[in-house]
Amino acid sequence: MKGSPLTDQWGERMPRSVGLLQTVAVSVGVTIGSGIFRVPATVAGQLGTPGPILLCWVLGGIIALCGALTVAELAGALPRSGGIFAYLLEAYGPLPAFLFGWTELVVVRAAALGAIATIFAEYLGYFLPMSALQVRYVAAAAIIVIGIINYLGVQRAARLQSVTTVLKYAALLALGLLAFTATGGSTGHFAPAWSQGISLSLLATALIPVLWTYDGWADPATMAGEIADPQRNLPRALIAGALCVTLVYLIVNVGFLYALPPKEMAGSRLIAATVAAHVPLLGAAGTGAIAAAVVLAAFSGLNASMMTGSRVFFAMADRGLFFRSVARVSTRFHSPSAAIGLASVLGVVYVLENDFAQLADKFILGIWPFYALTVAAVFVLRRKRPELARPYRVWGYPWVPAVFLLASVFMVVNALVTDPRDTGITLLIILAGLPVYFGWVRLRRSH
Repeated sequence: MKGSPLTDQWGERMPRSVGLLQTVAVSVGVTIGSGIFRVPATVAGQLGTPGPILLCWVLGGIIALCGALTVAELAGALPRSGGIFAYLLEAYGPLPAFLFGWTELVVVRAAALGAIATIFAEYLGYFLPMSALQVRYVAAAAIIVIGIINYLGVQRAARLQSVTTVLKYAALLALGLLAFTATGGSTGHFAPAWSQGISLSLLATALIPVLWTYDGWADPATMAGEIADPQRNLPRALIAGALCVTLVYLIVNVGFLYALPPKEMAGSRLIAATVAAHVPLLGAAGTGAIAAAVVLAAFSGLNASMMTGSRVFFAMADRGLFFRSVARVSTRFHSPSAAIGLASVLGVVYVLENDFAQLADKFILGIWPFYALTVAAVFVLRRKRPELARPYRVWGYPWVPAVFLLASVFMVVNALVTDPRDTGITLLIILAGLPVYFGWVRLRRSH
């Protein structure tokens, strides 16, 4: 409990050893996991012309940045393990916080780990040809390896994250710039920029996979209990991470459109490798080099996702909303060992039971209602807790949070209209946490 010799001033039990640059590396690393190497082809197929395609990526960056600017205020004021879980608990009470943790448990985190590990295995298949079943087994093995690394201590995982993030960011930026030297590349690929009209509903649908590639802007906050000087470092890391990712994504997508016309982009399953094959400087080794870069990027993203997701399970248990055993901290490695083990098991189960598209859809649609509630928590806590120390206050308040809220509501409503079955199933999974919560409360009272 707070005030115990085993906890710090915020009630956290793990060492605060993760620095600013390591936190930025987690932010960038968990975001640039693997989706950017595949989703540009999906978006090109959905929207068809350069104008809507680039608009979609710009909107995704703006929405992510608005979210990061807003959550940075909460992160500085409440530097607790669990991130969004902690903010929902403080703003709304245990039920919404439990539902977020429940969704992370049964949909979000396992789906994120599964989707990233699947792309890791698919691109590894460039070097070691595998059947579809073997891809799933390799993806599952990758999750287990990452789980072991994280169990061995946050600094081991953070150092790995820093190195792999720098390497993959440099590789992605280089690919985006080299795309402008591609054989057959032309500014003519940008014309006509627009078709007869643009459907807002279609644009919102295309935003779902785009926002999946941008997702990660809030994830470093889950590690707030292990970040040094969190009131200073967390807001800076969240904002810097979102800006870095938006910059490189826009460069990459403009470069891809220069290298390939939209129709050819849409038909390329491994879009990054296809573009690399057109770059003279890379030559015959280009495709292999990009495949290796994607393997590295996915491995890095998998590590970051394990680092951040496991802390949600730890926070739930530590705050009394999950089995206390899951809040166990390794006495040797000072890591949330039980939570890491749980995340690893869930990721393996999901990767063996779902394909990439199913994983990505469940992930983004399952998390988005909670992002909206979290951003709204800035308004709630300014009224509910005016005395709370806020080292950083969201820039552009109240407009920046309002933009995020409007965009998120529109996207979720559009998903319900255009894909009621899958969206409805995801929302029902969230609501299924209600009886679980009340059962948990009764169980706690009985003990």
